[in-house]
Amino acid sequence: MKMSDQTLEQIRTQLKRVNRAGGFYAKKLAGVDPDDIRSQEDFQRLPFSEKSDLRDAYPLGLAAVPEEEIVRIHSSSGTTGVPVIIPYTKKDVDDWALLFHRCYEIAGLTKKDRIHITPGYGLWTAGIGFQLGAERLGAMALPMGPGNTDKQIQFMKDMRSTVLCATSSYALLLAEEIEKRGCKSEICLRKGIIGSERWGEKMRHRIAGELGVELYDIYGLTEVYGPGIAINCEYNTGMHYFDDYLYFEIINSKTGENLEDGELGELVITTLQKEGAPLIRYRTHDLTRIIPDDTPCPCGRRYPRIDVILGRTDDMVKVKGVNIFPGQIDDILKTIPDASSEYQVFIDHEHGKDRITVFVETAVVDAEEQKQHFEKTLKDAIKSAINITVVPKAVALGELPRSEKKSTRIFDYRY
Repeated sequence: MKMSDQTLEQIRTQLKRVNRAGGFYAKKLAGVDPDDIRSQEDFQRLPFSEKSDLRDAYPLGLAAVPEEEIVRIHSSSGTTGVPVIIPYTKKDVDDWALLFHRCYEIAGLTKKDRIHITPGYGLWTAGIGFQLGAERLGAMALPMGPGNTDKQIQFMKDMRSTVLCATSSYALLLAEEIEKRGCKSEICLRKGIIGSERWGEKMRHRIAGELGVELYDIYGLTEVYGPGIAINCEYNTGMHYFDDYLYFEIINSKTGENLEDGELGELVITTLQKEGAPLIRYRTHDLTRIIPDDTPCPCGRRYPRIDVILGRTDDMVKVKGVNIFPGQIDDILKTIPDASSEYQVFIDHEHGKDRITVFVETAVVDAEEQKQHFEKTLKDAIKSAINITVVPKAVALGELPRSEKKSTRIFDYRY
């Protein structure tokens, strides 16, 4: 993506901000004169920052403003290691609400909607971001939080919720439960805003079909405001992101080299207006591509687009010399007619060799001949797509565990 003069000026302003603060970035960028950043090439010579860097700045080393200007703290949702603490100023909170408001408008929401919010609240950024956007839009927010599926469905019926905000895993759990209870006719949902984890076309079609909703992918991460920095429109040609607040790059995750628009690589984000904790060339480890602007979106919006998130560089596992991502399994399953969206991959080590077992839900498990045919089809499809031999296991619909948060797809027991 070609960097504009305005973006360069915003970056210089951010560099001056972190220099004045004297915290993490002032040390990392010691010797860099912001006024020397006159071109995209100059900017691309700046070092990357990583999540490990942000952890090293614990607790408030990322703050680029005096403490009395910090109005809120959020933290990454990871469960291991030192947490990443992200301070927000009042402007940061207001800007986040604005970005989320834009996402809701792109998804076609209005102040007449009733937005049913199931992601978690607290230090995690999810729930409160969905609520901020709803309130700025002027819609009714139902801040349910996760869990208590009985209450979720009761409120959907009684409050006539029109929009469901959830992870794909929890949206599927709710869809299956509504189907099981036979109460779909009492549900008024018309749209679903789904985020927090990547999901394949099989899951998308199941959720959309069982809930009777139009689905939208929303993207974000705690380090960069939270969810609400990108969303797909009604034409589903990628996710629009807000380049007046964020500068996106795509790099080769191994070499750090910048890639051309259209090439798949790792997303790197620089915040252009964030005050509390600006980020400079932050490696997200999310895999996507910038969609070239020579193929404009039919919706006519000026915001550029990234493709759906294929996966994460740190989700990759290497088996028998082959790199495997969850997104590859999703893509394979959509080519197999009887395959459900739900799968799990187990990797272990037996008799000196790696073994990969792939469990996939399907409706054909009751007929042995059909089950065997399904397993052979699955095995052949994986071998053809990623050149690796697996042990295929067909299991009944609903047999694999469901989650109220993010689903784990690959389990590596070799170490």
